[in-house]
Amino acid sequence: MKPLLLIDIDGPLNPYAALARPTPPEGYLVHRMRPTGWKEGTPLPVLLSPGHGAELLALAGRYELVWATTWKDEANEWIGPRLGLPPLPYIDWPAMHAATVDGTYWKTRYVVDYADGRPFAWVDDEISEADTAWVSGHHPGRALLRRVDPWVGLVRADFDVLAAWAWTASPGEA
Repeated sequence: MKPLLLIDIDGPLNPYAALARPTPPEGYLVHRMRPTGWKEGTPLPVLLSPGHGAELLALAGRYELVWATTWKDEANEWIGPRLGLPPLPYIDWPAMHAATVDGTYWKTRYVVDYADGRPFAWVDDEISEADTAWVSGHHPGRALLRRVDPWVGLVRADFDVLAAWAWTASPGEA
């Protein structure tokens, strides 16, 4: 069974912090979107790099790609098609932005629950050392937590690390 690649959108694929700059980062296009809850006013600006779709599809041979984003299934409507991705499964968060008492990110426990013991790599802009430690102590499988800078998004080094990590999976894992 392939390891999971759990993909957040805002931060890794949409370097939203860079919207504060006068021009988008090189290779990114601004898309105006109206996902659920964004009905009035100016459409939501979302930065996407068309090259990320090809990079993720290249990893799909070694991973099962899964959306790990608050966009949930709407990622398949608004984001995936613009990147050339097929519809992907997604984590249907039981509660979003739930408070934690131990300094971990609210998604962390749900990610581990979703993985259900399977090896996984997770890219997100809010991952911290507390999350890595918590996953290490509560997930029996291999895990790679990769924090992505929300000013920059996924870069070549991130894709290289993800590819190398997947290739080191034992034969029974991939």
